[in-house]
Amino acid sequence: MADLTVPEGGFWPAPAVPQPNIYPMEWRVETEKLAAIYEKSKRMVWNPADLPWDDLDPAAFTTEQRLGIMYWFSVLANFDASGPAVFARATIQAFEKHEEDPVRKCFFSITRDEMNHEECCQRAIARLWPGGPLDWTPVTDLEKAAHNNIGWLYHNGGRYWTGYNSAVGKYTLPVLFTSFMMGEMAASTLFRGMASGTRHPVFSEMFHRIGRDESRHLQICMTILDKEWPGLTDDTRTLITRQLRAGFVFLSMILWEPPDGFWELPPYFLANHRVLMGHARDAGLGVLSYDEQADNWRVAMAKIRVIVQRWGIEFPAIPELDIDGVQVDVLDPDDIIPVF
Repeated sequence: MADLTVPEGGFWPAPAVPQPNIYPMEWRVETEKLAAIYEKSKRMVWNPADLPWDDLDPAAFTTEQRLGIMYWFSVLANFDASGPAVFARATIQAFEKHEEDPVRKCFFSITRDEMNHEECCQRAIARLWPGGPLDWTPVTDLEKAAHNNIGWLYHNGGRYWTGYNSAVGKYTLPVLFTSFMMGEMAASTLFRGMASGTRHPVFSEMFHRIGRDESRHLQICMTILDKEWPGLTDDTRTLITRQLRAGFVFLSMILWEPPDGFWELPPYFLANHRVLMGHARDAGLGVLSYDEQADNWRVAMAKIRVIVQRWGIEFPAIPELDIDGVQVDVLDPDDIIPVF
């Protein structure tokens, strides 16, 4: 064996790694609960390809119903398709900022789950409307309305992705995770309602699995926020209040209807959106009625209000749901951290 070379005067210290950077590597654990949640996530991994897709027979639906289901999943994909990229970017950020190891691993687990959720959108659309969401040629007025609405939805999704890219590097964990928590609370509410309301077993199993994932994501968010929220500054509390309002505005497109004055949509969008959602509801997808969606949103917002007020964070007014609170001005797309 060769002899070690020990320089006279001792080994030379390696230069410090410029930050932010993923190096030097470390596996620091401060929150054992997060590590346990990550271990649980590994045991609960599922494969969307294993769902009984052959049982989803296009011939069992009318053309309008198939179009409505495709439209609903296309709306969902405006949120779920952003999930893998959003959390992949956050995972890199967590490595660069040297967050504790369980935070990085939990981000990774959410990224993997969200890829599954996106795949469900992909498979459902491919099964019932090949070429969807947009790679097909509409013929009827209803088809043209669906195609056009989806195009406008994805235009807005592009705006929010630009905003997220600028936000993820400048906002602290409490602000980011308030937005994530808002999305996960909304998602668990949505899929719980869909799972109980759908008349089709494929959709039922899908929504149950996605809902279970979203509940675990919410648990991750709450564990991190319980650690990060103590000692918040007044400025950060104010910013979190704005993010709560922004989260409601962003997520209402899939959980309810888009509020006025923020989404860039043509004047006919909402009327056609309602018609298409009606066809999805008629198909037995499990889409709740307008009033049921509003009630679900109120329940979710009430839960979030209790959580944030515990830490002295004011809750924003949600006039669309008759919820009192602090008035928040019209938001710029750069204020939105789009997560679902």
